[in-house]
Amino acid sequence: MGKILYLECNSGISGDMTVGALLDLGADRQVLENALESLGVDGYRLHFGRKVVCGLDAFDFDVHLEEHEHGHEEGHGHEEGHGHEEGHGHEDGHGHEEGHRHEEGHGHEHEHGHEEGHRHEEGHCHEEVHGHEDGHCHDEGHGHEEGHGHEHEHGHEEGHRHEDGHCHPHPHVHRNLHDIYHIIDRLDSNERVKEMARTMFRIVAEAESKAHGLPVEQVHFHEVGAIDSIVDIISAAVCIDNLGVEDVVVSALSEGHGHVHCQHGVLPVPVPATANIASSYGLKLHFTDNDGEMVTPTGAAIAAALRTKDRLPSSCRLLKVGMGAGNKVFKQANVLRAMLLETSQEEDRTMWVLETNLDDCTGEMLGLAMEMLLDAGAADVWYTPIHMKKNRPAYMLSVLCRESSIEAMEEIILTQTTTIGIRRYPTERTILERSEIQVETSYGPADVKVCAYKGRTFFYPEYESIRRICREQGVDFQTAYHQARIKAEESRQD
Repeated sequence: MGKILYLECNSGISGDMTVGALLDLGADRQVLENALESLGVDGYRLHFGRKVVCGLDAFDFDVHLEEHEHGHEEGHGHEEGHGHEEGHGHEDGHGHEEGHRHEEGHGHEHEHGHEEGHRHEEGHCHEEVHGHEDGHCHDEGHGHEEGHGHEHEHGHEEGHRHEDGHCHPHPHVHRNLHDIYHIIDRLDSNERVKEMARTMFRIVAEAESKAHGLPVEQVHFHEVGAIDSIVDIISAAVCIDNLGVEDVVVSALSEGHGHVHCQHGVLPVPVPATANIASSYGLKLHFTDNDGEMVTPTGAAIAAALRTKDRLPSSCRLLKVGMGAGNKVFKQANVLRAMLLETSQEEDRTMWVLETNLDDCTGEMLGLAMEMLLDAGAADVWYTPIHMKKNRPAYMLSVLCRESSIEAMEEIILTQTTTIGIRRYPTERTILERSEIQVETSYGPADVKVCAYKGRTFFYPEYESIRRICREQGVDFQTAYHQARIKAEESRQD
């Protein structure tokens, strides 16, 4: 039986909503905090709590930057940017009626060295000129009641960036994809977590590259290179792994309409990065009559990276429901609902085989198709040499998958090969009980698959894990494989 995560995105999706929903499902908070601490990155603090959204109890996860805070917990709650649900008289989280009124009232004159000021993607027009990459300009400013007249010069290393694309361009380091990968490499977690995080950032980089007409390596992450987005993405990967999820199904992403103001001008919703991700990765968008952005680029990247299936199985058992809180006000509750499901043994035994004959595909084309099918969740992919009519040498492509994955598999086959038709039929299989453990070898950690049958246990080190050890440590495959298996056997005897 396998665990399936279902993300119900009826009110959009963002990084903090995703992490909140996963923590509400039971992801270990301590494991998450330990993983984030291993990054060696400071300048932020985490908020873990609960809040009621439209009468629904939800987990509230947020990343607060230590420099230039806006009192997040006191009603200035950032979803990813400055989406305020309460405390500032915002309709959609952003429209200030009176500006920011501080009771202490320090009439500050802020000098942030910002080109555009402190502009937020969703609205927040402050007179004190704060600038956000994709931000929304605020006119009201900060009204302070008493007047202490301080002048602040904020030199932020990371800036004050919010996931909705709200990055303050004050003097800080603009990270590129290589810089992000370097941070991920420091993560004290298994390779699966690291690869998920790399994939999410690569998806955003590709989308920004297309939006700005720049090569991927020249894209600097004003938005997602900031601390809070790094934390959101890595947290999502850590929590998914901690929950033991095997497959992820993502519903259509509900998106709003209208425009957002940014330093590039006025952009339509969905913003270019989000639209590019949806287009490139086949994410379905459901457009609503809500005014404003409901799907952030980070949220779209998480959905694209995690999704392995297009639809839920015909039957399954609901294990738990998690709610991740947002901070915007829409016509429906601003929450991301996550469901942890378990398939029955019957569902795991019944599989589908997809077949097609190919006599005009290059080896490179076949290799790419196999990689894409496996990445999309195929249980197995193989090629069989055959001869077709007129005695042409050819290959039969075979794909083993669950019924819920048929549509995704067929799309890859039809677009990535030269076939014009696919055969499919159900098949039954017998499978062993399986689980995964991680063992510590003299060459580093290794992932091992553990299978059981009639009281016997078998240990199979994972190829990707052994390959990483061989490349990093210069050890031969057989030696690394044997040691990982021995360590796994010893761990079960303890």
